[in-house]
Amino acid sequence: MSEILNDPIGEAILDYSKTGKNKDIVVKSEICDDDVIPSEYLFRSFEEMPDIEQLALKRCQGSILDVGSAAGIHASYLIEQGFNVDCIDISAKSVKYLKDKGLNAEQINFFDKEEKRYDTILMLMNGVGIAGKLSNLELLLLKAKSLLKKNGRLLCDSSDIKYLYQDEEEGLWVDLNTEYYGNFKFQMTFNEHDSDWFDWLYVDFNKLKLAAEKCGFTIQKLHEEDNQYLAELTLDE
Repeated sequence: MSEILNDPIGEAILDYSKTGKNKDIVVKSEICDDDVIPSEYLFRSFEEMPDIEQLALKRCQGSILDVGSAAGIHASYLIEQGFNVDCIDISAKSVKYLKDKGLNAEQINFFDKEEKRYDTILMLMNGVGIAGKLSNLELLLLKAKSLLKKNGRLLCDSSDIKYLYQDEEEGLWVDLNTEYYGNFKFQMTFNEHDSDWFDWLYVDFNKLKLAAEKCGFTIQKLHEEDNQYLAELTLDE
């Protein structure tokens, strides 16, 4: 499963929290041009969040597990609303920052999380990407299922990145040797800190729906905008 090493996100969080100066996290991919994430974006307020994130936070209920908490913006908002939230992240420096802020945070891979069950699991900013590949998606959902209470819900967003492979006539070109066009490899860089290359999944809603139903979830699409969607997966058991 995906694990980001050498912690550029954690470095960016600590840097911005200390200096207040915005700097770019560079995201490299084998397919696309380099992209950037401004470090200040990791500290956005609820009002600055996109509609998908705002809606997801409004759909949370009960006890909550925030997966990939980063700087804790989603968890902090939910705590302000009176919820109990546990934060997990694989970034040691992110977790240090969260603990220093007084949040209940643990450095752990989602797949290693055990024991406690939650009413809501939150996976925003394409959090299901931690599956790494489409072939691991059902394993991710089954793990989420094991951590949810009866009638619990998983809220997650992802993108159908098919448009990256379409030509001007909307014909689709895909490497037939790959499992799925949404399987990506990324590397992140902040200042002198480079992560290793890591696998990351972007999954279209139909593929997510198929996997969710095989794992015993009921799924609905809550919102869609610019090839990105928010899904809610619920358990009836």
